[in-house]
Amino acid sequence: MIKKFAVLLPLAVAVLGSSVAMAANDASTTINIKADIPTKQFHAQPLDPNFGRDEIMSYNTVTGELSTLSSMFTLKNTGGSIDAYLQDGPASLTNGTDAIALTITLGDVVLTGAPLEVAADAESNPGLQKLMTIKAAKPADTQNGQYTTTATVIFDNVPRTTF
Repeated sequence: MIKKFAVLLPLAVAVLGSSVAMAANDASTTINIKADIPTKQFHAQPLDPNFGRDEIMSYNTVTGELSTLSSMFTLKNTGGSIDAYLQDGPASLTNGTDAIALTITLGDVVLTGAPLEVAADAESNPGLQKLMTIKAAKPADTQNGQYTTTATVIFDNVPRTTF
């Protein structure tokens, strides 16, 4: 019995010791996954899922203008038309004391603080794509530094009216 114990004890120490050493070299990673699946009846979203995340308007030192941002949007409403508007009214880049106006259009509609039709009932029924563009006014020669903004576009599901 003592011989058996004498053989098993070093073996157990070796096994446990190696698992402790292996634990010290373990690594892990966290993977965050998100999925956004729109309804088949109504949706309005950019084709590029990254559009709107940390966008940069580059300054052209030759023309003195900021680059334009754009992305295709897919729109669908099987129950009527689609209106869109800017949640906080006209958008602008600001550095806290100064502002540069932004013009946001969807298709040929300039978005404002008031709901405007961006897709009629007939065209939004099967679904369609429209280009959203964001253009900044030309900055004045005295405007420099870091300018930022957050613009929220609201898309309204406008129900079909029947008489």
